[in-house]
Amino acid sequence: MNILIKNIDVVTCDESCKVVKNTNIAIKENTIYYIGTDEEKLREFKADNVIDGRNKLAMPGLINTHTHTAMTIMRNYGNDLPLEEWLFNKILPVEAKLTEEDIYWGTMLGIAEMIKTGTTTFTDMYYQMDTVAKVVEDTGMRANLCRNAFKFIGNEDEMVRNQIPVCVEYFKNWHNKANGRIKVYVEIHSVYLCDEVGLTESAKLAKELGTGIHIHLLETFKEREDGIKRYGMNPAEVCLKTGVFDVPVIAAHCVHLTDSDFDILKEKGVSVAHNPTSNLKLGSGIANVPLMLKKGINVALGTDGASSNNNLDMFEEMHIAALIHKGVNMQPTLVTAEEVLKMATVNGAKAIGFGNEVGQIKEGYKADIILIDMDKPHIVPVNDYISALVYCVQGSDVDTVIVDGNILMENRVLKTIDEEKVKSKVKEISKKILEK
Repeated sequence: MNILIKNIDVVTCDESCKVVKNTNIAIKENTIYYIGTDEEKLREFKADNVIDGRNKLAMPGLINTHTHTAMTIMRNYGNDLPLEEWLFNKILPVEAKLTEEDIYWGTMLGIAEMIKTGTTTFTDMYYQMDTVAKVVEDTGMRANLCRNAFKFIGNEDEMVRNQIPVCVEYFKNWHNKANGRIKVYVEIHSVYLCDEVGLTESAKLAKELGTGIHIHLLETFKEREDGIKRYGMNPAEVCLKTGVFDVPVIAAHCVHLTDSDFDILKEKGVSVAHNPTSNLKLGSGIANVPLMLKKGINVALGTDGASSNNNLDMFEEMHIAALIHKGVNMQPTLVTAEEVLKMATVNGAKAIGFGNEVGQIKEGYKADIILIDMDKPHIVPVNDYISALVYCVQGSDVDTVIVDGNILMENRVLKTIDEEKVKSKVKEISKKILEK
């Protein structure tokens, strides 16, 4: 399908993050073909669908670089607890009851929420990842999905179990599938739910496959202290030693880094998924994002799962990310609106392996575009588009979502998901699981 978006204002999220007013975007199949006002080019372009962009703003779809999508089932459950108690006493016992069908519907609900709040690409780490990949394929979303090579067992005699063949099979089945919308990384849940052999072999596997790793890293102070007790070094140093940082890495959280850890992450090109809402809700702390940015570390944004956030709204995540560092440091110039907007778009694309395809509105890039209704009382007047996106716009202001040239939502109506059916199914599953 060819789509023409007419008379639209655009925030490109390229290096200069420029704003282009009253222009046109021509989408040819799944690619941004032309941006501009040349009447001859527009006449030559044969559009199957024309969208009126007046009073709307086009920007790249948001990129959620760390979540556990099917945890929508546990939304608003296990609240106001420290991470270790929340995870081991509340979440893991419930997750042990989840079936493949439960995860299908929980993932479907999470994707519905993400589409309706402007996310077009997400990074997922969870169970039943074949099912997750199928949902991604069917709904039209773009995703980086990961599969663990070593399964956590936790027994005294068996900390983790080698399942490298399963991970390799998953990679072969799904990497670059769904018209290139799916990329597959190797999962290492964390240093504390793995051992040195598992870390080393997972890193070797990622290198052999030519892919990256998705890991939780230094989310809590306890994680740091436990790592030192167990390995004689903190988890970032363990990752360096075992070769984890020798491949592209999405490191979620990175709240409790030492001074040398920042240098390690910069030197090894590690991308950080900053999850401010989840870190605040679980009382984990606040990542030193200003220092990361100063050192040139690629920082992206994530929501974490819906059980520790408790939503998947990346506009809300941007808003909090832009405010919190100003407040705790008492410096209003830290972490600007433009920096945060790039975290949620171009930096995210770079972090999860889609760096030359999405994250910008640019000719030749994939057509992952969202249209925002800017004619709202809480947005007008729009004196600064970038500030408006970070400080004013809400997920509910997203009107249209296009991924890979396909319209997934128009006039806030989902096109590939039966929203009412999905909500009903997840309500049933949640009631069944949590009442057991």
